[in-house]
Amino acid sequence: MTFQWTAVATFLYGEIGIILVLCVPFISPLRWQKIFMFPLWSKMVVFWNKMFLTIIVLLIVLFLDAIREVKKYSSVHVNEKAAHVNSSAFDHIQMKLFRSQRNLYLSGFSLFLWLVLRRTITLLTQLAKEMASHAALETQVNDATEAAKKYMAENEKLQEALGGKGDGKKKESTDRTEEKLKEEVEHLKAELQKTSIAFHRAKTEAAAVKKQSEGLRREYDHLMKKFEQLQQSLNKAEDKKDL
Repeated sequence: MTFQWTAVATFLYGEIGIILVLCVPFISPLRWQKIFMFPLWSKMVVFWNKMFLTIIVLLIVLFLDAIREVKKYSSVHVNEKAAHVNSSAFDHIQMKLFRSQRNLYLSGFSLFLWLVLRRTITLLTQLAKEMASHAALETQVNDATEAAKKYMAENEKLQEALGGKGDGKKKESTDRTEEKLKEEVEHLKAELQKTSIAFHRAKTEAAAVKKQSEGLRREYDHLMKKFEQLQQSLNKAEDKKDL
């Protein structure tokens, strides 16, 4: 077997092994996505499309060459068989035909499994994204359900508190709760206003500090330029003294 067909056979065995590993049932698509997100794979993604197309072109060329060889030796095989040549020449043609058919199967299956491998990786990535979005939606639904249950419980308590209008104690308790709620709302509004004022103040102070630092940096650059000029003038003066 020549070097190119040895490489094709090795490539085919590697494809079979990778596809078998990708089809292992106990490795979830989310885990495969984490593996594909490694820095090494993220660097290889840039060259993935070019490498895929290059290998496709090479395999197609080898596949067409194998088809040509099969047709060539098949026609020679028929002609030699009809001519009743000696057995050694006939066995040599049979060997050539067998090798060309073997190369045809190697290149054809390599091309097919290369397409299958790309499609499998794409489907695994899409499935992992769908599973992640489904899990996020489930958590959102659970949070919304819990919040709805909480609001319904609070609504029932308020209805119970507002239901007994004839009872003076219930009215007083309801009024007290409403006053407490109003006070809490006002307190929260005041805290929010204070926080917003403090945020704007910090923002303006940060802008002022930034401007001040830029001014200091410009002043520092100016002083460094003056220092360099003075240093150059001193060096010139020393040079003149030496002369």
